[in-house]
Amino acid sequence: MKEFIRHLKEFLREHVRDYAMFIALLAIMAVFAALSGGDFLSPVNISNLVDQTGYIAVLAIGETLIIVIRHIDLSVGFLSGFLGAIAAILMQFYHFSALSAIIIVLVLGTLAGLLNGSLVAYLRIPAFVATLAGWLVYRGALLLATKSSGTIIITNKTFNAIGNGFIPDLPFINNILPNYHKLTLLVGIVTAVLIVYFSLKNRAQQIKRGFDVLPIDIFLIELLFIDALLLYITFTLAAHHRGISWTFVIMIITTIIYSFITNRTVLGRHIYAVGGNPEAAALSGINVKKITLIVFASMGFLSGLSGILFASRLQSATTTAGTLFELYAIAGAFIGGVSAGGGVGKVINSLIGAFVMSTLTNGMNLLGVDISLQYIILGIVLAGAVIFDVATRSKGR
Repeated sequence: MKEFIRHLKEFLREHVRDYAMFIALLAIMAVFAALSGGDFLSPVNISNLVDQTGYIAVLAIGETLIIVIRHIDLSVGFLSGFLGAIAAILMQFYHFSALSAIIIVLVLGTLAGLLNGSLVAYLRIPAFVATLAGWLVYRGALLLATKSSGTIIITNKTFNAIGNGFIPDLPFINNILPNYHKLTLLVGIVTAVLIVYFSLKNRAQQIKRGFDVLPIDIFLIELLFIDALLLYITFTLAAHHRGISWTFVIMIITTIIYSFITNRTVLGRHIYAVGGNPEAAALSGINVKKITLIVFASMGFLSGLSGILFASRLQSATTTAGTLFELYAIAGAFIGGVSAGGGVGKVINSLIGAFVMSTLTNGMNLLGVDISLQYIILGIVLAGAVIFDVATRSKGR
């Protein structure tokens, strides 16, 4: 027992940045569950919480990489809203299919990101200034796009299903667990098994190569915690009858892809190298300007994806779409542990940071907290996250 406690203390001390927000999210959810009499954890509310987080989460992932390379992008909120309006205009006024509109929006978002990246990388304009200019331009462009009607109603059912639809169930086993969405259960259980398999396989490979690994007791507790949380979410969403939403699927796929890029590819290593020390990265042969361009282009692409998710969820494009999106995304990234000093930050943690922001908003709305107090509480949480970041970095020196 003493050995386990020692291992646990060492693990928490070394990984406090990675797990603090997981613990904070669980604590926040527990508080809201108690204050709401359990309503917060109801399947319907959890499903709504997931869908409310989607369009902010993909932006937070993009902002994570932007901040990692020591920049900031303020334009993403209204770029997201403007691109959602473009999708609505293409489908409603020019009769484009949903797929065509989505592809065009994603391409336009990527081009907008390339423009920001070019200003920052090649003209050496501070990212704050360049993207603030974009914020103003896209705000005006959104107002122009919606000027004639104010709100553009989207009637394309395929497009609207992205933000409001759910994955189909397995109709041939209706008699088994009739009150649950079977495909959601199957996906969750298979994922939990795969996590165990690949975690054990990865640990065995690390031991074989002589790398340091977690003590077996801490490793098993970590694995148990992850799978227990995953299965809880799975059964909660499955109890909603409609199961996993397409928004959730898109959000998870985006997280997996970006986690793979940042953790398993040369591009990912170069991104963190540039963020850690741009001068040293350049001297080692890394094209810093190219990396900057790629990261900003990625941010533009994710802005387009965010615009699609939001417009689809609302089934319309409005003059206020995108308002404060960039601030919630940046806050989610910082709450998730990305460092303002660059070079530090994980995609999965920023996803959790986005959920912290959405959970606070959702819970306070459920309890009827005044909007003025909501902003104050969100501000305090963000300040606390940055203070925590500074404190943990100072201890690590």
